[in-house]
Amino acid sequence: MAETRTISIHSYRGGTGKSNITANVAAGLARRGKRVCIVDTDIQSPGIHALFDVDPRTLRHTLNDYLWGRCRVEETAVDVTAAVNEEAEGSGRPPITGTVMLVPSSLRTGEIARILREGYDVNALNDGFRDICGALDLDYLLIDTHPGVNEETLLSIAISDCLLLVLRPDVQDYQGTAVALELARRLEVPQLFLVVNKAMSSLDFSAVSDRMLATYKSPVAAVLPLSEDLILLGSNGLASERHPDSGFSQGIQKILDRIEEGEEA
Repeated sequence: MAETRTISIHSYRGGTGKSNITANVAAGLARRGKRVCIVDTDIQSPGIHALFDVDPRTLRHTLNDYLWGRCRVEETAVDVTAAVNEEAEGSGRPPITGTVMLVPSSLRTGEIARILREGYDVNALNDGFRDICGALDLDYLLIDTHPGVNEETLLSIAISDCLLLVLRPDVQDYQGTAVALELARRLEVPQLFLVVNKAMSSLDFSAVSDRMLATYKSPVAAVLPLSEDLILLGSNGLASERHPDSGFSQGIQKILDRIEEGEEA
């Protein structure tokens, strides 16, 4: 069994498009033949399931069930490979050769309220990350984090082989990103990249990348354009599968290349 690489996708503020990037990166890795699982640890406001057209009413178990001891962590995983292939049908792309699975968090109001009221054992989450990698024989575990900084976020970053830190070209994002970067460096994450998202097409993307590198002393994996295709999807699909030649999709490919650099290291 190959060793699983863990990738956290994080942003200091909400609204950066972090979950969209996570879903498209997962699909891209699977297109390169990898076994991938996403864990939605944004338990207070889950949403990545919508990108794979997962109906919450059909879920037998969620991450919440595992955290409260109701099931094994692998029982929470939903195979969404077919959904990725359906996304690609209109573009004429062949089926992916890998696998994409998703561990969703619960959308039930009572379950979310319980998390807010009682919290959960963060150590159980760490155990779950480890156990699911072995149980599902994963090449990559992708952790879609809760924005900001909390105990769960620090845990996810600390155990990661790679951190993708997503920000918009926005002053408030710049300031928050500096905080998140400092934490990641203290936690000694082996591979750390910035991903600038929702950049206006009128911007010079090379200049944006150079400015980020000069400001944060951290490499930029990609500058992703503000995509009309993505807006029209409304978080109901994978833009990189439906529109493989778009600027957004080309940016996702750059992220995949940087991630695989770490695999070869």
